[in-house]
Amino acid sequence: MTFRVALVQTRTPATHAAALAHIVPLVREAAAGGAAFILTPEGSNILEKNRDRLLPQLTLLADDPVVNGLRTLAAELGVWLDIGSALVRREDGKAANRQVLINPRGEITATYDKLHMFDVDLPTGETARESATYEPGNRAVVADIDGARLGLTICYDMRFPAVYRALATAGAKVMTIPAAFTRPTGEAHWEVLLRARAIETGSFVLAAAQGGFHEDGRGTWGHSTIVAPWGEVIARLDHDEPGVLIADLDLAEADKARAAIPVLTNARPFVGP
Repeated sequence: MTFRVALVQTRTPATHAAALAHIVPLVREAAAGGAAFILTPEGSNILEKNRDRLLPQLTLLADDPVVNGLRTLAAELGVWLDIGSALVRREDGKAANRQVLINPRGEITATYDKLHMFDVDLPTGETARESATYEPGNRAVVADIDGARLGLTICYDMRFPAVYRALATAGAKVMTIPAAFTRPTGEAHWEVLLRARAIETGSFVLAAAQGGFHEDGRGTWGHSTIVAPWGEVIARLDHDEPGVLIADLDLAEADKARAAIPVLTNARPFVGP
């Protein structure tokens, strides 16, 4: 099975209205390029690192204006549209960093709440405390799109290989890794981690990224990337500007990689040290 995918790279603004106006032309460009499946980055609906300004703007998923605008757009264009994540309010009032898969009829068919929270003090002096704002998810998610099985993950999840092994053993051959990666860690680790996750699982990796310097003062790495199951980069944006990246995926390549290096079937249980 071969199908065309597109990654949308954004520099998401700090309000829903501006975010929707920013992303719609990029999604239209991706669809015009023939993509049947379009992935957007983490935080596609709003990016604001000041939680006192962010939290009052968050809504339930059903009420989010960017999500609803993109549902309408997916139905108009007749494409699968994966919102890499929308920052939303949960029913219990807490916030979630949630991936949202939309089918060509504009219906939400799967959601995934980010498992791993990025809590860190970087050498640059920048700090991040995702757990202060978001409630982490507690389950891994696979989803089917017209014969292809996706494994849904978000950004920092990429540093936890066990998640990808679980998704691959559940049949996923395409891993989504939408991100808002920091610039220092992006320069050092972005590509090598994406290639490692592809090689370890014999899967395609789709990594749509935020890029550039944002209204809220953060800087993100960009460089959206598509990796094949053998680990080679087959498409990449070599910059941090908004844009669209398109590639054709042949899912038979995942079967070939897994047959050549059968780590998913050769793994053995063991007693830890």
